[in-house]
Amino acid sequence: MADPKLFAGHAVRRLRRGAGLTQAAMAETLGLSPSYLNLVERNQRPLSATLLLRLAESFDFDPRTLAASEPGGGADAIRRRLADPLFADLEIDRAEVEEWLAGAPGGAEAFARAFDRAGKGGAAPDAAPDPAAAVRHEVERWRNHFADLDAAAEALADELRLGAGDLYGAMAERLRVKHQLSVRILPVEVMPDRLKRLDLHARQLQLSELLDSASRSFALAQQLAGEARGEIDALVRGAAHADRTAERLFRRHLTGYFAAAVMMPYARFLRACEGTGYDTELLQRRFGAGFEQVAHRLTTLQRVGARGLPFFMIRTDRAGQVSKRYAGASASPLVEGLGLCPLWNLFEAFARPSELVTQLLGLEDGSRWFTLARSVQPQGTRAGGVRARFAVGLGLAAGEAGTLAAARGVDLGGNATPVGLGCRACTRLDCPQRSAPPAGRAVILNEREMGLTPWGFAGD
Repeated sequence: MADPKLFAGHAVRRLRRGAGLTQAAMAETLGLSPSYLNLVERNQRPLSATLLLRLAESFDFDPRTLAASEPGGGADAIRRRLADPLFADLEIDRAEVEEWLAGAPGGAEAFARAFDRAGKGGAAPDAAPDPAAAVRHEVERWRNHFADLDAAAEALADELRLGAGDLYGAMAERLRVKHQLSVRILPVEVMPDRLKRLDLHARQLQLSELLDSASRSFALAQQLAGEARGEIDALVRGAAHADRTAERLFRRHLTGYFAAAVMMPYARFLRACEGTGYDTELLQRRFGAGFEQVAHRLTTLQRVGARGLPFFMIRTDRAGQVSKRYAGASASPLVEGLGLCPLWNLFEAFARPSELVTQLLGLEDGSRWFTLARSVQPQGTRAGGVRARFAVGLGLAAGEAGTLAAARGVDLGGNATPVGLGCRACTRLDCPQRSAPPAGRAVILNEREMGLTPWGFAGD
């Protein structure tokens, strides 16, 4: 799959201004014409590999910083924020957003931070910052791909494979030999309210017997993330979270990212994805992982020169409360919508345990998405206790889904279920499932008529 063109004029402009150079002076240093550099800075020309190399050689510029340097997460992330009904009457198109990012990147970043802090839905401006939202913003800036962590995890996984074919056993042995930690599986009576505990006094990583094999491997890989402390610390420092809780949440995300990358090393995992048609069940068995672990890993496959398909992932409970959102490189509005559409069969997964349900969706903006969902149950459930359950949804643009095992026999160009981003953000006039009028639209009541929905409202 060809890599997308890289537009990062804001980063080049920031670098030039930081060096105190005019466009003409920088262009001369790079061996370019001033007019071409001007086009690059205005995002009208992509950064070529040759130009990236010249920047790195002349200005001590690290190209990896581009992954995290797009103001507000880039044009797609800004457009998702502008999809809020608050801005419905402004009709800001993509070209305007790109001009804004090129001309005033600082202003775009300021807008994104203010919007995120306000809670995306009307929280008071002086409300306490949401640490989870701050972490999601940082993950979005990186598009949930951390190249240095992937490289470190892949090197560790290769080393573990050389020592033993059993990953769990190899990790346990490494913890014992290199970190002087033994792994002990304890009965639930001993750890009634914990699934994992690090007892430094006894030099033990203690795991509950309630954990399945995939979760036990993940716990060991998380502990081994200490071997990538330098890479994780650098990412946490770069995020510069003012809130201590946000910093800890981000560190936990990075630790989990590393653990998943050890269990599913990038190159091997991508080859398996492409060889099986991204068959999630086969991937689970091949890498000893759970469905949710595989789903999250699929959103991270964005290594330069070796990209996977651009999946998004979302996790919700039966009430539609979303607890995980990863857009990856998909730029899907479904991830950042104000709500979930009940016509999306994501919720059918609850009634069909362990079964993969698929659907072709059509959004109001004309985009089409192929999705697959499955219910998952958190570890730790005991007989007689509360049995929590979530639905994990995966998706990607329908035009990208042709090679998927789950899409075999599906007419990806056929009829799609028309869905919205929650009733408050959806302006479809004829939806019988509507539970509330769209925000910002005048409600129209006619006592002489009854439509498909009790909520009539003004159209465009």
